[in-house]
Amino acid sequence: MPVHVALVTDSTAYLPQDAVDRHRIGVVPLSVVMGDEVLAEGIEVSPKDVAQALRARRSVTTSRPSPESFAAAYRAAAEAGADAVVSLHLSAELSGTYEAAQLAAESAGLPVRVVDTRLVGMALGYCVLAAAAAAEDGGDLEEVAAAAEKRAGSATGYFYVDTLEYLRRGGRIGAARALLGSALAVKPLLHLSGGRIEPLEKVRTASRAIARLEEIAVEQAGEAEVDIAVHHLAAEDRAEPLAERLRARIPGLRDLYVGEVGAVIGAHVGPGLLAVVVSPR
Repeated sequence: MPVHVALVTDSTAYLPQDAVDRHRIGVVPLSVVMGDEVLAEGIEVSPKDVAQALRARRSVTTSRPSPESFAAAYRAAAEAGADAVVSLHLSAELSGTYEAAQLAAESAGLPVRVVDTRLVGMALGYCVLAAAAAAEDGGDLEEVAAAAEKRAGSATGYFYVDTLEYLRRGGRIGAARALLGSALAVKPLLHLSGGRIEPLEKVRTASRAIARLEEIAVEQAGEAEVDIAVHHLAAEDRAEPLAERLRARIPGLRDLYVGEVGAVIGAHVGPGLLAVVVSPR
């Protein structure tokens, strides 16, 4: 009898709800802390709430899920008939989420493989979808985890932010801190490298930065079959046109997803974010 492998991820994958439902993916929310309130991402707090709070210069921080939150997700998978779980999460360089999942996995009542994808957003989301496809094809624990890890190894994410201030406040800026001295004079392009947020290029204006973001995505995609996600925070007017230009320019494009990042990532990047994920199949 084939092993039934269930998938668990966290709320920073920003998967479309129909995909979560279709593949029965367990999603454990991170939290956003606004004042004295601790709010579950995607349930109690929206990206709009975070954008408004940041613009008002209110304190906004984030926190990882508890190990018990993951333990509950693993129990739910077992009760639904799973024999094993692959648990896929955002970069351990950015959050303690992976560590919390590992702690829960140690005492789970079924085998759990926890994977640090070293990604976030739909770069993580596409790894989850690759794992779901492998599981639905009858893959065992190792095969499902390997499908996710393979997808993670080729995915890239690039993003433009209006200001580095929110990343600085949240302590997620990594080597991009070197850009702070000239932050007023440039519009930074950043990328995920080794699970960290690193500087990529400095561009003088927002329009040039967005044009350069487009060029980088087209170059990275090349002729390969790829899935593309365009993320934004309170910048749909920028995201939709960029997505349409990428649709026209990338010959191997399969899936194109456009969506706002959730409250947790929004708290660290601030309004105006524009990001492109390139995920080869």
